[in-house]
Amino acid sequence: MSKILSLVNDFMYSYLLIIILIVGGLYFTLRSGLVQFRLFGEQIRVVGEKPSRSEESGKKKVSSFQALMVSTASRVGTGNIIGVSTALCLGGFGSVFWMWVIAIIGAATAFAESTLAQIYKKKAPDGTSYGGPAQYIEGGLRLRSLAVIFSVLLVVTYGFGFNMLASYNLQSTFSTYEFYDPSWTPWLIGGIIALAVGYCLFGGGSRVLRVTGVLVPIMGVAYVLVSLVIVAMNITSLPSVFGRIFSEAFDFKAIFGGFGGSCVMYGIKRGLFSNEAGVGSAPNAAAAAEVSHPVKQGLVQALSVFIDTVVICSATAFMCLCSGIEPAADLQGAPYVQKALGNTLGDFGPAFITVSMILFAFTTLLGNLYYVNQAFSHIMKRVPTKKFMYCYYVVASLIIFVGAGLSADMLWSIADITMGMMAIINMPVIVILSGQVFRTLKNYVKQKKAGKNPEFKAADISLPHETDFWN
Repeated sequence: MSKILSLVNDFMYSYLLIIILIVGGLYFTLRSGLVQFRLFGEQIRVVGEKPSRSEESGKKKVSSFQALMVSTASRVGTGNIIGVSTALCLGGFGSVFWMWVIAIIGAATAFAESTLAQIYKKKAPDGTSYGGPAQYIEGGLRLRSLAVIFSVLLVVTYGFGFNMLASYNLQSTFSTYEFYDPSWTPWLIGGIIALAVGYCLFGGGSRVLRVTGVLVPIMGVAYVLVSLVIVAMNITSLPSVFGRIFSEAFDFKAIFGGFGGSCVMYGIKRGLFSNEAGVGSAPNAAAAAEVSHPVKQGLVQALSVFIDTVVICSATAFMCLCSGIEPAADLQGAPYVQKALGNTLGDFGPAFITVSMILFAFTTLLGNLYYVNQAFSHIMKRVPTKKFMYCYYVVASLIIFVGAGLSADMLWSIADITMGMMAIINMPVIVILSGQVFRTLKNYVKQKKAGKNPEFKAADISLPHETDFWN
């Protein structure tokens, strides 16, 4: 089974996905006029906009900031620590460069998919909105069967694969402590995580938003600050680190001599796992935001990719590479990060990584399950009943418990494959619908130049379909 998963994984990431993601990302970057750079200041501005209240329920709608925190909670997860460590240990210093590349061009892809999610979002009975790739596949292309396939893949990827992996990664950070016993400690930690997540889930979606809204900013700022302290303590090694990142990134003899294990492949695989641009996950959070123009949420999600990879993944990479501990295959995962930090900060280093992993993994688990909720809404053509969701929450908690004790290699392979299949469906769809994205962007920029707060109507871009919000 592991051999088959490995073969499929290697084919997808050695050829297919690299072409789709890089070509697609370059297409959106160039056609949008470098939107991720040109409107960077606007990305920061629109995050702070306040939502109105729902006329149906009187409750506040989801703000751009809350949608950003849910998508960032899923993006800024264990991949930022364990994923980056794995890339460094197996792909070398050069993998950092390719993580940056996939993030920079991927930000334009994230902009496109989240703008489409806003255009085609649906209205819930309480007046709030929901949506994602399933909605723009069905609404824009009129292909419900493909939309359902995508929704099922999302449930499998985020509800099962990613959450089992996050649970495993979290418990693995305790492996360096004396009390850790491989026969029972993973199951104990898995049980504690499952109970904590279940508590939040049974509090409803609003509790998920509140929890992630508090934890994500604290987690991100603390992590970046500690990484800056470590880099400052080892500042003399920084020039050589940069030198090796770029020299190994363009060591074509090594790359093409064994592409399946090269820095390019590991950089792209772990970069994609971390920022998820083009996969079609973040649009589910983007569709929940209440904004006056779809482009606003597209810009917010482009910013989320920047936060994830350029800021937080780089923080992990530099604090490890500047520590003086050479990455090696037998250290991949939590052990390399803990050893690197321990070399600079002593006992505080491993303890800090353990606390960070608890916060990172917990917010990842909650953000992932928020996406699963949206997928169920599409598959069933309605918001699932409380009874159904309570049954699913029990299953989801059990999945988290089981994941803690499984094999790391198998979990990474399953997560990579199902995530890759989502991207294989999502990327061609957003390219086909890209004309709507670029017309919407043009409309937004035109209103901004006229000094207006941009507002959107479907007729502004000659949209051929009815929508729930923009008519």
